[in-house]
Amino acid sequence: MAGRIEDYALVGDGRTAALIARDGSVDWLCWPRFDSAACFAALLGTEDHGYWKLGPAEPATTTRQYREGSLVLETRHETAGGSVRVTDYMPANDGAHLVRIVEGLEGAVPMRMRMRVRFDYGLAVPWVSHNELGDLRAISGPHKVVLRTLVPTHGEDQTTVAEFTVEAGRSVAFTLSYGASHEDDPAPIQPRKVLFETDRYWRDWSSRAASGTPWDAILKRSLLTLKALIYQPTGGIVAAPTTSLPEDLGGVRNWDYRFCWLRDSTFTLIALMDGGYLDEARAWRDWLVRAVAGNPEQAHILYGIAGERMLPEIELDWLPGYENSKPVRIGNAAVEQFQLDVYGEIFDALYQARQRGLQGDADGWRVGEALLRHLEKVWCTPDEGIWEVRGGRRHFVHSKVMAWVAFDRAIRSFEEAEGHEQDAIRATGVNHRPSRARDVPVARWREIRDQIHAEVCAKGFDPELNSFVQSYGSKRLDASLLLIAHMGFLPQDDSRVVGTVDAIGRTLMRDGFVLRYDTENQTTDGLPGDEGAFLPCSFWYADNLIGLGRCEEARALIERLIGVCNDVGLVAEEYDVKAQRLVGNFPQAFSHVTLVNTILNYSRAKGPAKERSSGSAQAESPGAADTVSAPQRRDA
Repeated sequence: MAGRIEDYALVGDGRTAALIARDGSVDWLCWPRFDSAACFAALLGTEDHGYWKLGPAEPATTTRQYREGSLVLETRHETAGGSVRVTDYMPANDGAHLVRIVEGLEGAVPMRMRMRVRFDYGLAVPWVSHNELGDLRAISGPHKVVLRTLVPTHGEDQTTVAEFTVEAGRSVAFTLSYGASHEDDPAPIQPRKVLFETDRYWRDWSSRAASGTPWDAILKRSLLTLKALIYQPTGGIVAAPTTSLPEDLGGVRNWDYRFCWLRDSTFTLIALMDGGYLDEARAWRDWLVRAVAGNPEQAHILYGIAGERMLPEIELDWLPGYENSKPVRIGNAAVEQFQLDVYGEIFDALYQARQRGLQGDADGWRVGEALLRHLEKVWCTPDEGIWEVRGGRRHFVHSKVMAWVAFDRAIRSFEEAEGHEQDAIRATGVNHRPSRARDVPVARWREIRDQIHAEVCAKGFDPELNSFVQSYGSKRLDASLLLIAHMGFLPQDDSRVVGTVDAIGRTLMRDGFVLRYDTENQTTDGLPGDEGAFLPCSFWYADNLIGLGRCEEARALIERLIGVCNDVGLVAEEYDVKAQRLVGNFPQAFSHVTLVNTILNYSRAKGPAKERSSGSAQAESPGAADTVSAPQRRDA
């Protein structure tokens, strides 16, 4: 049986990642990409579906940690006869190896290694043999893995087993390598030499992380986790390296998150740029432009890590699911949904990138114009919304706000470009700007922007509740409304925003965590069962507290949210307040992104939330956004 979600740590190489349980069992690994079929899938089933366990053969007390500033995992086992350390890592930017090194620290410790490879998500039992060098080789269809070690191995019940004793000062290495079955075996590596190089790579990268906050350690760990979820060849960032970890234990809310969501774009860009990582932000921006290029009517809300558009949703009926949470799904049918909010995310992401010096190109501008022409036609139609509901389309308020954002950021981009152009003309007397760039229909964009704003304020705000609502005509609340001020739609201290924040705090807060919406009393999403508190929503609530100057409350909430991270600083998508457990896919990029942004919002006079909203709220109410003073942070 798989461990609790919080019992897992992650190691990765910039192409894929493995989840390793506290007891030393690799229960999830997809090779050669994040979205490839798993060869260890015990996380969603049993040991029969593939695992690789390495640990003491007798009872032990176990502690673990990442090396400082690194993605190298160290697990220490204390037994009656001595202690050992198991070091797990994947060589950086390699995509072919998982290495496990056992070192004796004290006394002598009997160890046991058991490996059951099952390709195709636990379905395919491989043919196991040895090559001419004695390395173990497991092959099934197009897949092959090779295990190299100096420890003798043997087979037991279709499982590769090794039993050995490690004494103080001695070490044993195991290297599992992936390759195509029709090609030569992957070349061997030197485990200890590559360990040094991998550790140095991560330390060098993390040394540039933002600092000067009350939570520097978890900030750096979250940035490292985001880096681990970037598919290095394309710059795409997966939402999580897992599929079908349930939002409701034993329920059906199980989705594949090994893809790239457009709605994460701006949050992720800001987290990376403000965290100190412009190269990764540029790669993500470039992935975004490539992914949405083409017919704007065919724009999707999510894409594959290389920009793939065909991601059919399939149920794997041979897997019982994590703690019997069925069905297990690969692919994601939400790819076919219509969600207005992604247009706002695209334009805000590109705008924020330019604000921070990541200049775009002519192709990017043309793609943007095509998307806006399409948005002019569809912004007034209902959609499935930010939460990808399967209960029918509605006029979701957050979706309309983000449609407003799309036009607003396009207008601001044009006006700022015009300003730079006028400066250049005054300096040189020559207009070098292409004539087509002067034909932008900015007046029409302003008209549509103002129309959306008026409609949202008229139809999306309920005076009786003194709050914006989930959709036009509804009495229901939704945590996505917490983003209204951060998008610049209204100032943070606008009475309608303040009322919305207070209403959400009263109705959607559960034991100190914020729900997306009330699944117990609503049928918005068309799915049975409940779900945990969606952790990014709690971070958005903290951001609003910061913006309103309620910094003691904000700090208490931030501490509470950091407290649900596991012992190595990783966090899932949601937190089940009743079971007091992490739920949902793990580790979740969006949770770590919002953690980074909220820490920076708290610790800087002008954090990501204020940077993102600046320029728009003031336009409606001059100076209003500056009436709330920056929090006094004596502890920062």
